[in-house]
Amino acid sequence: MPQDLSEALKEATKEVHTLAENAEFMKNFQKGEVTREGFKLIMASLYHIYVALEEEIEHNKENAVYAPLYFPEELHRRGALEQDMAFWYGSRWQEAIPYTQATRRYVQRLQEVGRAEPELLVAHTYTRYLGDLSGGQVLKKIAQKALDLPSSGEGLAFFTFPNVVSATKFKQLYRSRMNTLEMNPERHVSFVLKLFEELQGLLTQDAKDQSPLRAPDLRRRAGSRAQDSAPTAASRRKPQLSILSQVPLTRWLLMFSFLVATVAVGLYTM
Repeated sequence: MPQDLSEALKEATKEVHTLAENAEFMKNFQKGEVTREGFKLIMASLYHIYVALEEEIEHNKENAVYAPLYFPEELHRRGALEQDMAFWYGSRWQEAIPYTQATRRYVQRLQEVGRAEPELLVAHTYTRYLGDLSGGQVLKKIAQKALDLPSSGEGLAFFTFPNVVSATKFKQLYRSRMNTLEMNPERHVSFVLKLFEELQGLLTQDAKDQSPLRAPDLRRRAGSRAQDSAPTAASRRKPQLSILSQVPLTRWLLMFSFLVATVAVGLYTM
């Protein structure tokens, strides 16, 4: 196994990258087969995830096990996601956005790590932020075209990093900082692989119990129906996809597949 933590993570997740790249969801997404309602659900879950992640980062910003990777101005996404929530859900977005049980479980796991094993925040932030800077940029362009979003970037602030002048150079800096941490690469590799397993487990569990179908906050969005009913280029080409997008469970499975794929594709392309 490579000695550098960043290289160890990259090497150990080759298989995850290949699986994500060849997943049916990713192939469909790359064709522009995405609906507004499905994408809104993706963005709402990202909001909850990043709020929790960045709260734990703030708690540990002076902790030696994480401090070298503290880049709030360059990386933190909460402010950008708040802009996106206002775009997708309106001025009262805090009352309207869904918060599914699986997302809650993911958030709880982030909180546990931040409080009990803060050194493992490194694996979470590495896979998420650098994934967003890499694979996320590809997915942004696809979503913008498929959903006919404004060229100004409205609704996609999450994918924009105005304080990162060069993504390539910043990722090099991030990896070099990470490699200075005195950590056992094997522990972090096993943790990242466990993270992917947990994400897949959430998919399996929700497919079994269909919890999104029972989540009241998924049905509390009547005010946004007019916007969501507007046909996009992708929905006109694939009418059957619009029908599927109305099924909460299907939307949730697509959303979490997006989270896994963004992390996996981004991780390996860094």
